[in-house]
Amino acid sequence: MGQTICICSRGTITIDNKRYFFIQKLDEGGFSYVDLVESVQNGKFYALKRIICHDKEDRKNALNEVEMHRMFNHPNILHLEAYCIMDKGPKCEGWLLLPYIKDWAAQRCTISYRAPELFNVASHCIIDERTDIWSLGCVLYAMMFLEGPYDGIFHRGDSVALAVQNVITIPEGCRYTQALQHLLTSTMVTNPQERPNITWVLNQTKQLLQIEAVQETKLA
Repeated sequence: MGQTICICSRGTITIDNKRYFFIQKLDEGGFSYVDLVESVQNGKFYALKRIICHDKEDRKNALNEVEMHRMFNHPNILHLEAYCIMDKGPKCEGWLLLPYIKDWAAQRCTISYRAPELFNVASHCIIDERTDIWSLGCVLYAMMFLEGPYDGIFHRGDSVALAVQNVITIPEGCRYTQALQHLLTSTMVTNPQERPNITWVLNQTKQLLQIEAVQETKLA
């Protein structure tokens, strides 16, 4: 846990002997703030979560959050870059330096399969399994039509970020059932809060397989 110095006049902080420029406040909650900072060393952006600790219990909870981050090492889980406890008189702050999710997503998700909310990560935006449901929908689309829904747009050099804001359209003359088309369009709803979870997707898939099995039995 390195020494942390706040140099307010220059808008910089130092964590583990590495300096970061303060860029802007991203969000705030009841007992924490999230700021966007930029590394002086390499220009990369990070999210700095500042947890306000009023007493020893709050400090313990902040350190427990640090340990929870350290328990997991997976490419789909945000990695804790650094942390420290910043003493401020009777109070203190737990500082957690995390990857900036917009940059993190750009490194890990192919642009033509990236959910709309990952192009412009707004405050209070919830990133959960439904973000992956969108990518799953893109894979299903590619399986049905032999090309991803935004592959052509990407290869033409047009903006995928703008294209994903529009309602997905099914190509004319689609030979697949309405039930399968409904599954596809449901997974690719622009608003992530209106997208189904994985349990719904699995149940719909099972129903489609059962229908297909019954039809094959009738034809046999």
